[in-house]
Amino acid sequence: LSVQNYLRMMAELREISPAKQVEYISDAVRATGLTEHLARPISQLSKGFRQRVGLAQAILHRPKLLILDEPTVGLDPTQIVEIRRLIKRLSQQSTILFSTHILSEVEALCDRVIILLNGEIRADARLSELAATADALLVLQEPVSGLENELKKLQFVRKLEPYRSLDGYPGFRISGAENSDNAQTSKGDDLCPALYAVVKERNWPLRELRRDVQTLETIFNRLA
Repeated sequence: LSVQNYLRMMAELREISPAKQVEYISDAVRATGLTEHLARPISQLSKGFRQRVGLAQAILHRPKLLILDEPTVGLDPTQIVEIRRLIKRLSQQSTILFSTHILSEVEALCDRVIILLNGEIRADARLSELAATADALLVLQEPVSGLENELKKLQFVRKLEPYRSLDGYPGFRISGAENSDNAQTSKGDDLCPALYAVVKERNWPLRELRRDVQTLETIFNRLA
């Protein structure tokens, strides 16, 4: 079965009127880069182009919502890049919902993320919002007696986790409080300015203070 005949068949199954089939098929073929492959049997196409055929039939009827499941599984690196570009283009005309275990793919393609763990929604936010909850990493040049207790007393601190810098110095990963009327910062804000003010005021020997880099993998592992 050729690409063209397959798309004609799918247009009929999707009840696209004969008067509109040529236009709709042409648009889908152009969007997925299949123009030069219409006469070829699908069985002779590479897996990457077979994926394109699948996407072409999925957008034939111009859906408002397009659902994709693991769209790049089994593709080589070049094909993955091509399919990602194609999905990006398609997102300009349809809302795309897709499931994947490849977190780097989510970061490359998605605006909004839902993380499911054991059937429960553990996170539902825009990628930018997830990044905005990034914690701060604080490392001092030398030990300070009672440092952990002092940090816990700060109104804008919600949680402390032990952290060790690349050069071996111990410190803390610090999470911001959800809400605090008197706090200098809150969850979602950059904690570093508020922490730096405290470090400077108390003359702690600062070695490292920076915002934690939270990739989607980091967020997922911490939720698991």
